Amino acid sequence: MRTQTTSSETVEMYLKTIAELGPDQSPVIIARVAERLGVSPVSANEMMKRLAEQGLLTHERYKGVVLTENGRYIAHSVIRRQRLWECFLADHLKLDWAGVYEMSCRLEHATSNVLAESLANYLGHPTTCPHGNPIPRSDGTMPEALGRPLTSLRVGASGHIRSIQPTSADIFAYLNRHNITPNQPFTLIEIAPMQGPLTLQLQTGRVALGRSMAELVLVS
Repeated sequence: MRTQTTSSETVEMYLKTIAELGPDQSPVIIARVAERLGVSPVSANEMMKRLAEQGLLTHERYKGVVLTENGRYIAHSVIRRQRLWECFLADHLKLDWAGVYEMSCRLEHATSNVLAESLANYLGHPTTCPHGNPIPRSDGTMPEALGRPLTSLRVGASGHIRSIQPTSADIFAYLNRHNITPNQPFTLIEIAPMQGPLTLQLQTGRVALGRSMAELVLVS
């Protein structure tokens, strides 16, 4: 039976970050976790050891870390609280789409599961956040994310943007300025050689995205 281990804000942030970087439960390189959280690799490695001792993740040598069932349950509970707050901040308080991710990250740790369920009921039980990402269910399970990375397409492909993966406020703001938001139609008109940028034709004009940024955009 799964039990939710009492966890500090730091533990919650590590588990959530691992879940975001490895949504398909593939191993996540510790250096990527350290980079996302803005900590040193040494600090990240020490935390991974403690999380492994608590039974929240396993560390595969030379591959990375994978959350256990209990680790995923906690991570998804945190993500649920965070994405519900995103819905409230963006849809009800009408705050800037690009900034609600970081605001909601601060609120998630001060939100009990009871408050989260009341918030979900108030919001009408949304299934996706304003960035198009699925909201975990109350039982801790995560719905399958639909779409595939923009970088998997070939020149000439058309479709709609489904979601933007969690990232920094600066990148969200850049994408928002260029109308790279959920439900926007696009056509991929150019892929520069040697891992160069991808150029999209949108209703509002053309925009070029570097590979690392384009990987954050899921499309259908």
